[in-house]
Amino acid sequence: MRKFQIALTLFVALFGCALFAQKPAPADRVLENAKSQAAQQRKLIFLVFGASWCGPCHMQDAFMAAPETRPILEKYFVPAKLNVEEEVGKHPERNSPGGEELLARFGGVDARGKSGGVPFLVLLDASGDPIVNSNRPVKGPAGSVNIGYPSAPEEIDWFMSMLNKAVPTMTADETRTIDSWLKKHHG
Repeated sequence: MRKFQIALTLFVALFGCALFAQKPAPADRVLENAKSQAAQQRKLIFLVFGASWCGPCHMQDAFMAAPETRPILEKYFVPAKLNVEEEVGKHPERNSPGGEELLARFGGVDARGKSGGVPFLVLLDASGDPIVNSNRPVKGPAGSVNIGYPSAPEEIDWFMSMLNKAVPTMTADETRTIDSWLKKHHG
């Protein structure tokens, strides 16, 4: 009887933890919070669509958190992150509700409804309007391709042009620091 009580207690505790596991915030709430903060701080929004199973997404996180790049990015941007495509890693419960719809709205899904992959980056103004995304123009029927985490030279070039378009006031030293960091940590 004692073993049964212990097993039952353990089951209830584990089941309770699963029920109360923190769900990701809805995408519209994440975006609204970023817009509010960006408006208050007179900044832009750096929106990242990613997934927990995605290696390049972890590299993007490391780039944004690096001591050399973080102060520069935070000077100009409010970071926001949404989880999408978590079903690939067999954890659809980790998806940000409404994230897939925002991914499509901001250009991360092609005309056939197919994602260009993650991470997908969008630089937005404080009102939430997109300035530029990580779809690099290419020749051919696709017209563009998501650079994801910028690691190849052409991807780094596109990312730097994204920053230049969104923040033309970024200093040459800041630009050089970001470009150098990406080239050094290209994966």
